[in-house]
Amino acid sequence: MFEGSFPLSLDAKGRLTIPSQWRGMLEEQGVTKLVLTRHFGDLLRIYPLPEWEKVREHIASVLTSKDDRIRRLLIGSAETVEMDGAGRILVSPILRRAGKLDRKVVMVGDLTRFELWDEQIWEAYLDQQAAAGLPEDLGDIPGL
Repeated sequence: MFEGSFPLSLDAKGRLTIPSQWRGMLEEQGVTKLVLTRHFGDLLRIYPLPEWEKVREHIASVLTSKDDRIRRLLIGSAETVEMDGAGRILVSPILRRAGKLDRKVVMVGDLTRFELWDEQIWEAYLDQQAAAGLPEDLGDIPGL
């Protein structure tokens, strides 16, 4: 499970290093390929390839033609990348533009996948969520 958030930097070529904790988890599972795709809002989703294959199969079996917008967004922008020996991946210029990613980014764990946000957009999102207050159904989650 991917948890936490990590401030990172994109280099001049658009590469970034997967956090060592997550890289270790991926390596234990034999995963070297990740799938990057657009998502709603100004962020990218990053899936380990086996997890992406589940998502892709679900999209293919559940979404109807009226859901073309979702399919085009997720499937149409998906790019498979391989971690190099240093644990770096390349974020293409197209996806960097789509996510409005500058040099300073934040990688955020989201259980079976992670997200990539521009640092300023991530901080604004957190401020917006704090201003909105806690969801009413938060009390339904055991332990919170």
